[in-house]
Amino acid sequence: MADALWWLPSVVVFGLAGLLLAGSVVGFRRLAVRRERRALTGTRELEVRAKGLIVQADNATREAEREVAFAEAQFGEAAAREVRTAVTRARGWLREAFLLQQQLDDAEPDSAAERHTWSARIEGLCRSALGAIDEADAALAARRRAERGASDDAPALREDAERLGRRRDEARAALDRLATRFASSALAGVHASSVRIDAGLADADAALAEAQRGIAASQPAAERLAFASDRLERAARDLAAIEGIELELASAQAEAAEAAALLDAELVEGRRERDRQEDADAAAALGAAVGDASAVMAGRADLAGDPFADRDRLRAARDRLEVARAAARNAQGRLDGARGALGGAVAIAESQLRVAREAVERGRGVVGADARTRLAEAERQLIIARQEPDPVAALDAARRASARASDAEALAMWDSGHGAR
Repeated sequence: MADALWWLPSVVVFGLAGLLLAGSVVGFRRLAVRRERRALTGTRELEVRAKGLIVQADNATREAEREVAFAEAQFGEAAAREVRTAVTRARGWLREAFLLQQQLDDAEPDSAAERHTWSARIEGLCRSALGAIDEADAALAARRRAERGASDDAPALREDAERLGRRRDEARAALDRLATRFASSALAGVHASSVRIDAGLADADAALAEAQRGIAASQPAAERLAFASDRLERAARDLAAIEGIELELASAQAEAAEAAALLDAELVEGRRERDRQEDADAAAALGAAVGDASAVMAGRADLAGDPFADRDRLRAARDRLEVARAAARNAQGRLDGARGALGGAVAIAESQLRVAREAVERGRGVVGADARTRLAEAERQLIIARQEPDPVAALDAARRASARASDAEALAMWDSGHGAR
């Protein structure tokens, strides 16, 4: 009988395991439900804030739409374009926000994560719409403030224009006086400024007249006043340049005199270095630079009426002469250095030749043609080093003599050792 019930313990074990599994599943489901409820509770505050922002943004957009009509009537369609663009953008953001809010309000259940994401998006869209409308309103308010102050600004700008006109007449008289002393090339820049001043004052007068008519007719005038102010500011800068030209000319004359004195001193040194220069090419280049600089000094009378050009030519000639002098000094330095090193190089070559001759003589008939050829070439190069008038070339020959003598010695020793074996 006991053997017939062998399966009973297994049934009991499996049954208990099934009950435990079912209880775990139910427990986890209940835990997930509680978590979802807590998440939904935390999202409600965000949803309420998002709904309030929708109302606020919708009211602001509607108000801005009405403001567009007022702005167009007051300033024209072009001036109201910024507000209209802001309203269009805000209305697009609001449409998206309304669609998301509809999803939140429909009968279908949404997860806490979805509701949080949609509410956060609604909040961002509404804040963007409010920000765009606020910026457009601020710009429109600034324009209205400018229009309210236009009636006060116009008389002041008219006074500025009249004052600049008087300064323009005085500057023109000063230019006429300077034209009797200086060349037209020296006054070309300020003559161009004078032309710009005339055009700027004419533009400012026309803009001020138009603004006055607008103020009298209760029409926008701030834009024309701003244009007139800009033209007057440019005219003032050009007038300052004309009024300061006489001082600039005097300064250029002083600078030209200083540059001439410096160039004259450079010419004295340049001629002295040219006469002492041993390198023919360097002497020729330095002589050409000296000739050019001398021509510049001799031609100063042709530029007496243009101190700017006179100063610039003198400075350029001095720069070229300084470069030529530096190149000549470098060439002379190479000659002096070679001359100083030549004696030692010749002595080294002579010593190396003696050693090479002794190596060839010791080897007698064993020493081959290669060593003897190197020795003969070393002797020839040493003769060149003693007779060459150019110290650089002589130094090179002495060094070649040392190298050939060293080769001859090495070949003679190798031949001697090879013959001995």
